[in-house]
Amino acid sequence: MHASQRETHIIAAMKPSGFVSYRDLEASLDASAATIRRDLSRLEEQGRIIRVHGGAKLAEGGRKPPMLRLAGTPFDQSITQNLSAKQAIGRAAAALCELGEGVMIDGGTTTLQMCPHLAGLDLQVLTNSLHIVTALLPQAGTKILLPSGVVFREQNIILAPAGEESMPRFHAPKLFMGAAAVGPHGAMQADVVLVAAERRLIDRAEQVILLVDSTKFQSTSGAIVCDLEEIDLVITDAGIEPAAREMLEHAGIQVIVAQ
Repeated sequence: MHASQRETHIIAAMKPSGFVSYRDLEASLDASAATIRRDLSRLEEQGRIIRVHGGAKLAEGGRKPPMLRLAGTPFDQSITQNLSAKQAIGRAAAALCELGEGVMIDGGTTTLQMCPHLAGLDLQVLTNSLHIVTALLPQAGTKILLPSGVVFREQNIILAPAGEESMPRFHAPKLFMGAAAVGPHGAMQADVVLVAAERRLIDRAEQVILLVDSTKFQSTSGAIVCDLEEIDLVITDAGIEPAAREMLEHAGIQVIVAQ
């Protein structure tokens, strides 16, 4: 039973009386006492329960958990930035997909731009982005796979807790992913929570393809997702500075400039 399933069970067990004992939870859950304590601690941090002597009770007033947020620019704001460049990059990335193959597409405003150009390819797509799911749903031939986890609403992305395996048993020739910044140390994200999720994708891919507009080379700080040596191909726009392109090519990365 995954953590999210255990949490649902714990809340349901409290609803009749507003309280559940540790003993009842240990009897009804196929989990160790230490795991149950961690579940209760997590629910208490979210404001959904209060731990008391002998068990836990629902939080008074039915306080809702806080909205889960990631550091960085919210999706609805980022989607409008450098849109024409992102559209060109997405179109170039989609052109690399082959009929009927399986691919992974990481959540992001640039990777989203691939979706209109995937119709008719009958792909299998593993993604953690609900925006990408929405864009692909009208494509009858596209099979969509999702990991389990928690939805971060501002970005509409699904992420699992660190250390929890949530991905389907899926291997793909290509991973298309974005980044908040790219520099000599590699591809970076604004939030460390994203790093573990993207590492899970990288470990399942034969080829890592980075989709970033040229502004992403102007900032070189963040949580490192992967070294440059782990990236096979970068698709960017014509605004990339010669020094940034030289950095990529020196690391053995193929560079495609989308028009």
